[in-house]
Amino acid sequence: MKFSEVIGQEEAAQHLLQLAEENRIPHAMLFCGPQGCGKMALALAFASHLLNDSPMLKKWEHPDLYFTYPTIKLPGMGADHQPISDDFAKPWHEMLLQGAYFTVNQWMQQMGATSQQAIITAAESDAIAKNLSLKSSQGGYKVSIIWLPERMNLTSANKLLKILEEPPHETVFILVSEEPEHLLETIRSRTQRFDFKKIHNDAIQQALIQQRGLDEDIARRVARVANGNWNKALEELDAGNENRQFLDMFIMLMRLAYMRNIHDLKKWSETISLFGREKQRRMLTYFMRMIRENFMFNFQQPDLNYMTQDEENFSKNFARFINEANVIDITELLERAHHDIGQNANAKIVFFDMALKMIVLLIRK
Repeated sequence: MKFSEVIGQEEAAQHLLQLAEENRIPHAMLFCGPQGCGKMALALAFASHLLNDSPMLKKWEHPDLYFTYPTIKLPGMGADHQPISDDFAKPWHEMLLQGAYFTVNQWMQQMGATSQQAIITAAESDAIAKNLSLKSSQGGYKVSIIWLPERMNLTSANKLLKILEEPPHETVFILVSEEPEHLLETIRSRTQRFDFKKIHNDAIQQALIQQRGLDEDIARRVARVANGNWNKALEELDAGNENRQFLDMFIMLMRLAYMRNIHDLKKWSETISLFGREKQRRMLTYFMRMIRENFMFNFQQPDLNYMTQDEENFSKNFARFINEANVIDITELLERAHHDIGQNANAKIVFFDMALKMIVLLIRK
């Protein structure tokens, strides 16, 4: 993959190329930035550059390129087996061949996950150490790309820390993180952080026109809703995307809370509890965005809002219920639920408790 295939991010690409040209490449790099900004695409492009754009990279099977990513435990795995990336090498490469822009949800589906949470196990860190102890097959760099390192369990994180403290010769680590604040501070301190910005709307618009054949007006609207997130732009082109389901669930929650319909709120909570935990967390993130958008909608400045037409249609009547008296508390309520679900709390209890508290918060003025 070449930097020219990365959507936008020209400044970031030039900076990385300059580091390589001046031989100032850090041994451990932490790529951060908002979702869909192209962190993984930049990592793949930089890895390709370091490995001299070898023809082997067309299928991402270069012997000096190692991938680490969150995995799940499948039913057929033994009780004592800790899953590692190699267990899912085939679906991972299949996903990479479809493109450098993808989400956790897409990866979970690719693995065949149901309700599990994907993590990076301690066995994976052992595999990293073993793989990188080998000499470079091509006589140059070895590159280790670790996608979502914040999903390492504590044992795995501590083992990776030891590797970063004494890195193998001519090895470059590229950690691609969505939530770097969840990484061990000691790991963050041993990496050089690169913060990438959202993709400019113009770049998304042009990519939609060139790659997807959209006309200019539609591309402009999709780019605006995507707000710097290429993955979201692609979701908007999918008529059955997950966010439409989340919008329905958001509308139902708010209407039932406003009506103080505890019986149906309990049924709503039970329905949500059947979602996998990863999907529940994505839904709560969507809810938080909708609270922000509805609060800003009250200011009647269209440039401040980034909603689809369906979202905006609901907000026209609902936005007045999100105000200075409750917006912070509602956001914190959703953040606590997101945290609790991530800690494996009972989903039925978390969502029903959240729904009951929403009744009180919605009537604040």
